[in-house]
Amino acid sequence: MESPLLNYQCDKGIALITINRPEKLNAFTPAMAEQFIALLDRTDADDDVKAVIVTGAGRAFCAGADLSGGKETFGDISGKSDVVNADGSINYSAEAIRDIGGLVSLRIYRSLKPIIAAINGAAVGVGITMTLPMDIRIASTEAKAGFVFTRRAIVPEATSSFFLPRIVGISKALEWSFSGRIISVQEMLNGALISEVLAPELLLDRAYEIAREIADNTAPVSVALTRQMLWRGLDMQHPMEAHQIDSRAVAHRGRSKDATEGIESFLEKRQPDFKNKVSTDMPDFYPWWDEPKYE
Repeated sequence: MESPLLNYQCDKGIALITINRPEKLNAFTPAMAEQFIALLDRTDADDDVKAVIVTGAGRAFCAGADLSGGKETFGDISGKSDVVNADGSINYSAEAIRDIGGLVSLRIYRSLKPIIAAINGAAVGVGITMTLPMDIRIASTEAKAGFVFTRRAIVPEATSSFFLPRIVGISKALEWSFSGRIISVQEMLNGALISEVLAPELLLDRAYEIAREIADNTAPVSVALTRQMLWRGLDMQHPMEAHQIDSRAVAHRGRSKDATEGIESFLEKRQPDFKNKVSTDMPDFYPWWDEPKYE
């Protein structure tokens, strides 16, 4: 699939999504959000996809929300049904009022495939917050980031108030969010926002290397379960909650043909050939949570 806004390609189990508005520094639009969500629906449904890489075309990863709408960019709710009550107050429960960056982040959070952000340049506003629910973030020496919301008189979005403190700690998250200043790639690394910094020409190669290790050596159902177990574990209140899910998952996967293959391939010193599919072989207790509703 290819579009003016997002390019998609898949080769040998690794999908590459490229944000593709280089002339606008890949500034994000509602149409791009819809396409991004649709592409993740596609990668989840495709058992041939073992990992996903997200990067930007040109010199930016994503420069944030497209501000070409001027002062109404964040506040225009005209024409959106059920958003304004009869007395002029805002109906905060209306679907049409939902933050588009949040819709993208929530879809990333639900992904059954691991997602690697290859941050090739500036990642500002939604350009950086959309990477937070991705699993691995690496960056080019040309990268920089900015949680610039207070400088635009708005607030952090795209569910970043959930993810950012969990990744970098509450103090660093507040410092970056209060100031809205641009953060260098070295500061991103020091703050554990990213795990590696690479020369621009090596960035995608390294992303593919990480994805290739997953695609070639791991069981897709186990990866899908592990992704959800770890992310959702961040919100657990007691280790017993993790123990319950761990026990169910080990019991189910331990009886699978994949588990037999994992042991046999190890003993025979060969590459594994895992047959179970994410589309058909997730355990019967999955999902183990009730998905919250927006209200």
